[in-house]
Amino acid sequence: MHKKSFTIALAGNPNSGKTTIFNNITGTRQKVGNWPGVTVEKKEGAVSKYGYDLKIIDLPGTYSLTPFSIEEIVARDFVLDESPDVVIDIIDASNLERSLYLATQLRELDCKVLFALNMADVAFSRGTKIDAEKMSELLNVPVVFTTGNKNKGIDSLLKTAIELAESKSKISQKRKVKYSKDIEDSISKLQSFIEERLEQNFPYNIRWTAIKLLENDKIVRERIRQKTGNKSLEILREVETHRKHLLDRFDDDPEIVMTDERYGFIAGIIKEVVTTSKKRRIDTSRNVDLLLTNRFVGLPIFILFIWIMFQTTFAVGSYPMEWLDNGVNWLSTILETSLPDSLFKDLLLNGIIAGVGSVIIFLPNILILFLFIAIFEDTGYMSRAAFLMDKIMHLIGLHGKSFIPMLMGFGCNVPAIMATRILESNKDRILTILITPFMSCSAKLPIYILLAGTFFSARAGTVIFSIYIIGIILSIITGRLFRSTLFKGADAPFVMELPPYRVPMIKSLIIHMWDRSKMFLKKMGGIILVGSVIVWMLTAFPRNINYSMDYNEEINKIDASFTEKQKKAAITKLIRAKQAEKAEKSFMGRIGKTIAPVFAPIGIDWRGSVALLTGFVAKEIVVSTFGILYATEETDEPDALKNALLSSEMTSLSALSLMVFVLLYLPCVATIATIRRETGSLKWTLFSVGYSTSIAWAAAFCVYQGGKILGFT
Repeated sequence: MHKKSFTIALAGNPNSGKTTIFNNITGTRQKVGNWPGVTVEKKEGAVSKYGYDLKIIDLPGTYSLTPFSIEEIVARDFVLDESPDVVIDIIDASNLERSLYLATQLRELDCKVLFALNMADVAFSRGTKIDAEKMSELLNVPVVFTTGNKNKGIDSLLKTAIELAESKSKISQKRKVKYSKDIEDSISKLQSFIEERLEQNFPYNIRWTAIKLLENDKIVRERIRQKTGNKSLEILREVETHRKHLLDRFDDDPEIVMTDERYGFIAGIIKEVVTTSKKRRIDTSRNVDLLLTNRFVGLPIFILFIWIMFQTTFAVGSYPMEWLDNGVNWLSTILETSLPDSLFKDLLLNGIIAGVGSVIIFLPNILILFLFIAIFEDTGYMSRAAFLMDKIMHLIGLHGKSFIPMLMGFGCNVPAIMATRILESNKDRILTILITPFMSCSAKLPIYILLAGTFFSARAGTVIFSIYIIGIILSIITGRLFRSTLFKGADAPFVMELPPYRVPMIKSLIIHMWDRSKMFLKKMGGIILVGSVIVWMLTAFPRNINYSMDYNEEINKIDASFTEKQKKAAITKLIRAKQAEKAEKSFMGRIGKTIAPVFAPIGIDWRGSVALLTGFVAKEIVVSTFGILYATEETDEPDALKNALLSSEMTSLSALSLMVFVLLYLPCVATIATIRRETGSLKWTLFSVGYSTSIAWAAAFCVYQGGKILGFT
């Protein structure tokens, strides 16, 4: 019987010890010549080991597979066209960051890869310790330590290579470089576009082909022309469209941006697997990271940034918010005086304008919040925040990467839950989905600003910040509980990408901020408008109310001896009392009175109960419901809704209880639908709704009753 034979290619950076290892394996059994058509030395050797005939190919030393030099072209073409059974990447363990760039490119090819961490003794002598087992887990690639000049680890390297070659498992598509959203979108669209136009026998992986075309790889462009004929012009036009789009977004060539992001991926690997006791030269991003990811000051700095975000959102946003509020009041006054009394006028003023207008004034705050989130993402700090939270997330059995969807939840829970797709473990995905709704989305921000601004004034920013912190803490507690009961099992390893810091482009920030804010504006003309009309209908009917007194007569009885200010205050008080009785005896009031006993222990009256009920559709409707229920005929009164809340039975303690309940109770319809789609389970969806609402009631109960015991009001 003939022995099995395998072809093994050795790749690596120049001076990585690749040739030394090649010589150790093949000894004198080498053939030296030139690669066909080029004056680059070709080394090939043969050896029989462990019952196998091994053909060893020493590829030219390169720093990457980008075809800028003949060596790079030769190395890449051999891997692509000759399809060796295994590629061993010889990595200089003492210069890991530089060496891993080639390694990440090899991982993007459809070939079986094995990493040899060579010069391990040099790395150790410099105080660098590399966790090979962790690296193997993170990249799903076998990793072996070698010391080529001492012939150590060579036998283990060959055994591992043979095992990998014999393995029948498919080449893993996981744990490769994941680029930023804009680039991944272009790769995905271009990949689909190419697949529709290529013959089935196209030799290269289509995703890799799309990446190379976006990087303007001239050789791959030529291969496309050869393989697709007339269709190549159509494909290359599509490529240029995507390249121009990315150039416009990043203000830099796509190949440069993608190179930066590969190095970000590499930085994440190094953070996870390397510990060093010796200072070494590092780039600007790493210098900044010495402070921002420091284990002692990194987390306090992150908390400070989040506090600044919410303080700015409230403080700076209050000025344009006031202008919008004045504009809404001005419009209401104009319509009040110009339209005759009718049901339509009531709908327009007390339904549409009171409902939608009470929400739209918070648009500046939403824009500021999304601006901060865009800055965190575009500068690269979002990944650092996830890295800082890594140890805390490990308390609940999750990796720090799970915190990225949770951070995105500050904007909107729908894309945040969809972002859990980056997690490879199904258990981790479901667990992250269940705790992400505790991250307070931007739809809840108007409620916080209204209540905190009304009852906590100068401390409003800090109160709102505290609400968000409560959400994070409860998500961690919940995650720990679920991990130890419902989702037992080992943590799934994956790389924490740390992209290089970039100065964000103003254009890019505006685009990202506007893209997210459009969702808020679409809700204005859609779900919030419809919800406001429905709430108005339930509040406006029945029309014939038997009042407890004749309010008009009482207004006429006001003593003429009152000062103008006293007279206006008395009239306002009677008008509000009439509106309150009207709302209480409406259909909405009856619904509120029915469910009020459920919310009474947490300090929420029937109006708050109804507002929370309508918030199931969209959280912004809570504010519009308040705007309708507390509507007064004094439409030109500044801060009318705030004044109405202050004159109601609501206190600062019950307002805080209401904010905590809003933070935690069942998510909106869109989020529930997303949970159902992403988990693929009605059971988990219903569990999420039931659990979050139960936690919300319990937490609000503790806040309200605990506050009363401590003497707060």
